[in-house]
Amino acid sequence: MKKTLNLTKDERIDDLQFEGLKLVQNKNLYAFTSDAVILANFLKIKRGEKAVEIGSGSGVISILATKKTNASSILGFEIQKPLFDMANKSLSLNNIQNVKFVNDDVKNFKKYIPVGYADVVFSNPPYKKQGESEKNENVSKLVARHEENLRLNELCFVASQILKFGGRAYFVYDASRSSEMICELCRCGLETKRMFFTENGKGKVILFVVEAVKGAKSGVTVLPNIVTNDSDGKYIQQLNALHNPAKQTPHNRSKN
Repeated sequence: MKKTLNLTKDERIDDLQFEGLKLVQNKNLYAFTSDAVILANFLKIKRGEKAVEIGSGSGVISILATKKTNASSILGFEIQKPLFDMANKSLSLNNIQNVKFVNDDVKNFKKYIPVGYADVVFSNPPYKKQGESEKNENVSKLVARHEENLRLNELCFVASQILKFGGRAYFVYDASRSSEMICELCRCGLETKRMFFTENGKGKVILFVVEAVKGAKSGVTVLPNIVTNDSDGKYIQQLNALHNPAKQTPHNRSKN
């Protein structure tokens, strides 16, 4: 039966071009970018594991993860009510049962789940420092892109609190702040285990993508850079290959 949704005049339904998934978006609010697609293809959630998304936005990563991983359940925290509402419309549109979104600041997570709840935490967080970049006048985009409500140290601390020992955290972040993130992850007991950078095809490094494990020993595998502007989507194949060690050619492997 075809789903009937009460869309606002500025909302539209986009085809995610994967497993028939659709997503409700609004032209006036923050829309997902390739950052979200990269993270959705890199994160790994094993069968039966529980995951938490920090800053779920329109829900695109969690929704893609329902088909790309074996997650038992995903709980997403989104502070912006309009994005939260759209995400729930997308859940209904796709008849997704194992994802739930909460309209609250993730720093209040203890109201919903206990400390050490999740096997996996993932996030495409705001990564522009306050005062360092020109702020977008659109409030939705400002909150999504700038550290107005969630700073890097808070992100890493909350992620560590939510994760159980041995749990995994996945983040996509501004490449220029990669050293900051690694330091903050370590400070919060999250050891960087796998990482790579993305390029724009003109030699410019754009994003830093990382997997960190709570309580793990030191030692990181640095994976090859991925060029993300190819028109035929080959970078998605490269991302998928990162989960297959036989296909990986990291620049440096740790000895554990």
